[in-house]
Amino acid sequence: LFLSLSHTHTQTHTRTSDGKIQGKLLSVLGSDVRAFLGIPYGKPPVGKLRFRVPEPVEKWDGVKDATKFPNSCYQMPDLAFPGFKGIEMWNPNTPLSEDCLYLNVWSPRFNKTQPAPLAPVFVWIHGGAFISGTSSLDIYDGRFLSKSESVVVVSMNYRLGAFGFLSLPDNTNIPGNAGLLDQRLALKWVANNIAAFGGDPSKVTLFGESAGSASVGFQLLSPGSQDLFQRAVMQSGSPNAYWATISQTEAWDRYRLILKKISTKQFEVLTQPSLLSLPFTPHVDGNFLPDAVDVLLSTGNFAKKDVMFGLNKDEGTYFVVYGVPGFNITGQSLITRNEFLAGVLLAMDTVNDVTRDAAIFHYTDWMDEDNRMKNRDSLCSLVGDQMFICPVLDFAHRLSQHGGKPFVYLFDHHSSINPWPEWMGAIHGYEIEFVFGMPLNTSLGYTKEEVNMTKKFMKHWANFARTGNPGLEGAKWPVFTVEEQKYVTLNYKHPEEKTMMRAKECQLWSKFIPKVQSMSGWIHKHPHTYMHHTYIKITLYIV
Repeated sequence: LFLSLSHTHTQTHTRTSDGKIQGKLLSVLGSDVRAFLGIPYGKPPVGKLRFRVPEPVEKWDGVKDATKFPNSCYQMPDLAFPGFKGIEMWNPNTPLSEDCLYLNVWSPRFNKTQPAPLAPVFVWIHGGAFISGTSSLDIYDGRFLSKSESVVVVSMNYRLGAFGFLSLPDNTNIPGNAGLLDQRLALKWVANNIAAFGGDPSKVTLFGESAGSASVGFQLLSPGSQDLFQRAVMQSGSPNAYWATISQTEAWDRYRLILKKISTKQFEVLTQPSLLSLPFTPHVDGNFLPDAVDVLLSTGNFAKKDVMFGLNKDEGTYFVVYGVPGFNITGQSLITRNEFLAGVLLAMDTVNDVTRDAAIFHYTDWMDEDNRMKNRDSLCSLVGDQMFICPVLDFAHRLSQHGGKPFVYLFDHHSSINPWPEWMGAIHGYEIEFVFGMPLNTSLGYTKEEVNMTKKFMKHWANFARTGNPGLEGAKWPVFTVEEQKYVTLNYKHPEEKTMMRAKECQLWSKFIPKVQSMSGWIHKHPHTYMHHTYIKITLYIV
């Protein structure tokens, strides 16, 4: 497949199946990248289309401007630490609107006289706990990845919070999972149009982080999405995590909760922070998601594609600073034993005391239980294992068991410009800058080692998209199997092959904790209502 496109000195045009668009040329690393920003892929989901299954955008006449980032979908910005760069970098940077079903495309500039072969395509799904996030963040800028690896990069916005995931009982107008259906519609747009941007529709790799990674997993599980991409990268998130999905019964319970919070059907009410912060998430609807995630994974009823799974060494540190006693963003957060126990209560408030004690026993150094640093690190490990590490590894296990080909990495680096305290380590979300090539922006002040590191990361991802193996320079990356559980560490050093990541801890969460909870379920459980709501608040800030 070959393609030849023309462009002006500062502008570039192409034709999609919906109409002509005008993009712009970006100067990148001594050359140009073609950028088309804010391309509509769905009708504005307003009025009668609010909450509903998205519909493809209507065709237009003339040339549509695609030189500016689009609106961000309605959400509540994170105001936990106003002015702090580590928070502000994730907040929406374009106006909030219901009219937000747009995507962005970056593609290498083609030589006018020599047609280029169609390039592999990366489609990015942003994270944000299904209630926040936007494709226009600086950290998701696709220009460096596109230029460095000669790939086409696509990012999308999708409906969030109640707009994207509210579900009403037996109401076909508000079926739920609209945000996931938005993602699918964007993938259909890519299949129909990406060749016009130099991309190969038969070589699409879907990738995302946190809730975006869980979304990638949901698309793997959904029968209607599986043919729209060939490979997947899941970075720090999985649909089998407790925070990623709920039952239909729970979805309807949250609907009843929303009725208590509002007494009008006016749209303005839906933009109030109290409603935007409600934890609406994907749910088992029998349609997009035909069965419970665990059932689909256990029976092998999902796409067995090549999948690259990623985790960060210190996944839990980002979340404990949101209200856990003793933690802050300025000091070392050396917590007392009582603060450790309070943190465990926040993290495990939905289980009984016996189950919680089982986790406390495992994550305690009983020879040094009053060591503040160990208490801090143990609580962070508990949160990271429960929320991310063990669910992601479990998904990799299931894929391997059913004939898929998983590859696993562990990211271990705290960047030189990271605004968070150094003790937080390889924080949730902070591998993204290296995947998208941000250190190649010399104005940001990354080290030479980090510049080389980002080049290596982009090549790993691009090699996976091209060949199905992320290894470099002829060295194959080991496949993750149930028996050996091989993975690779990624940092500024040479990749190192290891085995059995957090194996003991993940057995605790997948087998022992559920068994203890089942056997001790009759034991009185304290509701701890205040702390449970505090923890819900914490989990809302998944990036």
